[in-house]
Amino acid sequence: MLSVINELMNKSLLGFHALALLVVAIWGVTFVCTKLLIAAGLMPAQIFAIRFALAYLGIWAVCLFRKGQASRLFADTVLDEAIFVFLGITGGSFYFLTENTALVYTQACNVAFLVCSAPLFTALLTIVVKRFAKGRIAEGLEDIRLRWPLIVGTILALGGMAMVVFERQTLQLSPKGDLFAIGAAVCWALYSIFMAQMTSQYGALFATRKVFFYGLLTIIPFLLNGDRATALSALSQPSVILNLLFLGLVASLACFIVWNKVMSKLGNFTSTCYVYLNPFFTLVTSMIILGERMTLVSAAGSLAIVLGVILSGKK
Repeated sequence: MLSVINELMNKSLLGFHALALLVVAIWGVTFVCTKLLIAAGLMPAQIFAIRFALAYLGIWAVCLFRKGQASRLFADTVLDEAIFVFLGITGGSFYFLTENTALVYTQACNVAFLVCSAPLFTALLTIVVKRFAKGRIAEGLEDIRLRWPLIVGTILALGGMAMVVFERQTLQLSPKGDLFAIGAAVCWALYSIFMAQMTSQYGALFATRKVFFYGLLTIIPFLLNGDRATALSALSQPSVILNLLFLGLVASLACFIVWNKVMSKLGNFTSTCYVYLNPFFTLVTSMIILGERMTLVSAAGSLAIVLGVILSGKK
């Protein structure tokens, strides 16, 4: 019976679409989980460190099981190793530090929608790098043209971000949480510029393991200022442990493996389209668990962000 189901899934690809939806739903819930951990007393840097430590141990176990290139220690050149350090910062420590810090100051649904603008910044940075840089990294990027869908989508998304950021900030030009969320989107865009080429060269397991390692290494200075007593007290709560296990083993490790399988079957562009649904799962979960609400202005701004990102990515 199971073999028949698997055969049908492979033929229709319906099963892989369902898996893509499941992964995105899980990623949408992570914003709420992080918000709960912050409320329990953990600092943003501490949440990231524990989450990535669990994922790092897990991915090492997978690499040792797979053997081959995945279990090697270093990249081919010093330059490539330096690029992995940069990826560990932009896709690891700084990305999650800005995202988690944003959750301290603003609603989880706000953060989810603003981080969703990462593909927009990726497209703009790709154009700049392709135009002014040379070498294998620039050559490995997609050829994105500055045409009307990208221009209109950019204006729409930026306008939506302005509505979300300043909607409740009367005469206040420093809404920390929303700006931290935009910073996380920029970090992910920088990460995306280099990660595709490094994954193609070294394989997904090795490249991601290096990102986990350097992400953990570069978060250490931020851990020194954390309140360790409060963190230890929070770690005695079963709900905190369960949330951390979910973030580290399910949302980071398991979803990464499943997502790679989905991309291999559906294609990179088709699977990435599911990421646009991420904020909606965050919104629903935050309303149910955290009791968050969105005003009409904030909802309109969030919708503008999603429409702008989709339009800017139109081929």
